[in-house]
Amino acid sequence: MVLFFKSNAVTPPATIYMGKDKVENEDLIKYGFEEDVWFHVDKLSSAHVYLRMPEGMEWTSIPEALLEDCSQLVKANSIEGNKKNNITIIYTPHANIKKTGDMAIGTVTFHNDRVVKRFHVKERKNEIVNRLNKTKVVRDVDHEAERQERERQLGRKKKEFALQQKKEEMEAKRLHKEQAAAKDYSNLFSEEAIAEAQREKQRRDRLKASKADQMNDDEEDFGMESDDSFM
Repeated sequence: MVLFFKSNAVTPPATIYMGKDKVENEDLIKYGFEEDVWFHVDKLSSAHVYLRMPEGMEWTSIPEALLEDCSQLVKANSIEGNKKNNITIIYTPHANIKKTGDMAIGTVTFHNDRVVKRFHVKERKNEIVNRLNKTKVVRDVDHEAERQERERQLGRKKKEFALQQKKEEMEAKRLHKEQAAAKDYSNLFSEEAIAEAQREKQRRDRLKASKADQMNDDEEDFGMESDDSFM
């Protein structure tokens, strides 16, 4: 049996869950989602409480109000911790939890101690515990079926992401092609304009040269007529 709670510390509400007993905790350790965050009272016996991470939220930046909800639930489900003030709650991603065959039921360690954060709880806050308990739902969970469904969801998301990425790449190529074509047209227009300007210059040069030749011919004709007159 798994106990589920809803925290309205964020919108939409986040799901918090824990096993009903140590045996169920073993299944949660085995089947938990890698991105789920595990909470426990530091150095004391307590329930293993998990936060199902809301989409887009990083475990290193969980809002303090949501951390408070998770921590108060852990404290309330620790026989010794519930009686004490100023306790420390440790939390880490499920992927960092290490469980070996020689460990007792409910006992875990970590792959990397540096990937563990701490949250201080000054005292029990009944208003938080009561609010969470009002949302409690207890149900049997087919962990293997949930894992398979989870894998299918991840597969669909990966496929959708790949299709979207391919679509964006094709759109980028199309825009690049259009820009290249526009640039080529612009260059072509510029080259034609330059060529036309050169042709126009050549026409002007030929016209100027033609006028100069005509003037020279006129001067020669004038000189010959003068000589005949003198004779």
